[in-house]
Amino acid sequence: MSGRRLLSILRIALPVLFFQPAIVLAGDVVAGAELFATTCISCHGEGGNGNGAVAGEFVLKPRPFAQAAFKFDTDADWETGSDADLMNVIKNGTAVYGGSDLMPPWSGLADSDIENLVAYIRSLEADP
Repeated sequence: MSGRRLLSILRIALPVLFFQPAIVLAGDVVAGAELFATTCISCHGEGGNGNGAVAGEFVLKPRPFAQAAFKFDTDADWETGSDADLMNVIKNGTAVYGGSDLMPPWSGLADSDIENLVAYIRSLEADP
């Protein structure tokens, strides 16, 4: 194989192998907000600040989404807080990833509903 041909192949293959973009979900923010109001607001609070009506009852406070300080790498991709991680945490709860059992699994939700929740949670993140 010629050097030029090898360079051509590497020019295409390396970015694909090493620089894959993070998966971005195409959830519906409005639908996510409606679902958040019925499933998440009691703990995470209006606006996702971690100050819901029952948050005062917990030793560990619910995660404030505006800070985007997500700590779980549920898919072992060396990136914490990706959309896939948030989906997994919502679906499975945090206890299965070494977190608190206070965040329940929402395994009964459809994947599309969870995508909508993630879209809404992302909309709450403070602008840098």
